[in-house]
Amino acid sequence: MAQKWDRAERLGLDPERKTTRPAGLFPDPLQKRNPPECGSVGCPISETPALAVTHPLQLPPGVELHLPARVEDGAAEASMQPDQLREGIRAAAARLGFHATGFTSVARLDEDAGRLTCWLSRGFHGDMDYLASEADRADPVALLPGAASMLVVALAHAPPRSQSTSNDPPIASFALGPDYHAVMKKKLSALAQACADLSGRPVRARACVDTAPVLERAAARRAGVGFIGRNTMLIVPGWGSHVTLGLLVLDLPLPPDHPLALSCHECDACMRACPTGALVEPFTVDARRCISYLTIESSAPIPKPLRPLLGQRLFGCDACQEACPYNVAPPACGRAPPRSASASAWEPTRLLALGSSAHRRLVRGTALQRVSRNRLARNAAVALGNHPCPAAADALARALQQHPSAMVRAHAAWALGRQPGAPYRSVLEQAAATDADALVRAEASDALDHNGSARGR
Repeated sequence: MAQKWDRAERLGLDPERKTTRPAGLFPDPLQKRNPPECGSVGCPISETPALAVTHPLQLPPGVELHLPARVEDGAAEASMQPDQLREGIRAAAARLGFHATGFTSVARLDEDAGRLTCWLSRGFHGDMDYLASEADRADPVALLPGAASMLVVALAHAPPRSQSTSNDPPIASFALGPDYHAVMKKKLSALAQACADLSGRPVRARACVDTAPVLERAAARRAGVGFIGRNTMLIVPGWGSHVTLGLLVLDLPLPPDHPLALSCHECDACMRACPTGALVEPFTVDARRCISYLTIESSAPIPKPLRPLLGQRLFGCDACQEACPYNVAPPACGRAPPRSASASAWEPTRLLALGSSAHRRLVRGTALQRVSRNRLARNAAVALGNHPCPAAADALARALQQHPSAMVRAHAAWALGRQPGAPYRSVLEQAAATDADALVRAEASDALDHNGSARGR
């Protein structure tokens, strides 16, 4: 403990703080208003030779500075051979729970960016306009000026279980556990700190978890973490495609790994399993037909021809992954456990009437926070339309009459028209004549026609 305090005092660090920023950066309120420039007298980083790097206040957005824990051993650590350092970091990643780790350069990903441009030109991105932004997704250095390497990790999650034999709700398997964004970012921060500790030098790192403008799957493929399947998912040998990816852009030079010489060969099971035909050709998905896009990303009305194909799915879809041979019998050991949520909490009739507070409690701490209450209710209405029953009809009639969202009322009208018999025909007639929203009126009119045709058969 005495050594810890002595080292901290020499470097101007607070030994009790867990942050990576040196203590004493703002020794008094006046200096906080006018911090010393990096390189000037009074800057604790510039005055410490081992820490002479970019001032924390000048770090680009999202970039963290990690300082080595054992500074007096830095010279010895720095003498570690590059391959040894890489393998030491790989071992640290495994200890943190990552299931696969790869390293690659920060060279541009132009070939993959070209495929993205072609995909966008065909309109396959739907309403995801952020994918067509001006951000240069092919250039990792744009995320961290001075970057020297990229580290890509995969974290496996529990694969889906048969709905007939489990109590899992009908949502994508990646969303059954805690929010992977928070889990991954915490682990990536710890891994970046391990990079600093093992290298014996300060390390700047930018952690990316599917929100930064970077081609994660392309980087993972080049880093040898896995290969791209026909369903566009990254497949990690031994773990399959039920993984989430994380990426660290580092200013620490590390030797790259090599891409894997693996592929799907002639298998097209995923393409044949897609309920909506969204896999229009190998390695190409039309998001406008993908159930994951329709139930998660899109805020627009779900196209009528596709609604029956959604079945009971409320959030995402695992169909193409369930059909993949690499996912037939993946090891369960070491995977993140699924969240123990009762399927009754995800009963569509309940979701259709869910209030704001109940919705927040339901999705708190999960990836489902991405979907609004109204969007989830819209999906629930479609699920009820695909499973006609008296309880569904009652819930849909109430939603059509009372729900504040026109989007939800419109889908409730469609679903009500698919219920057997005609006890709610008057509800549809009233909505078709008096609802304030044109979309709801049109859906109710179409539902009356469908209901009448069904009764005539």
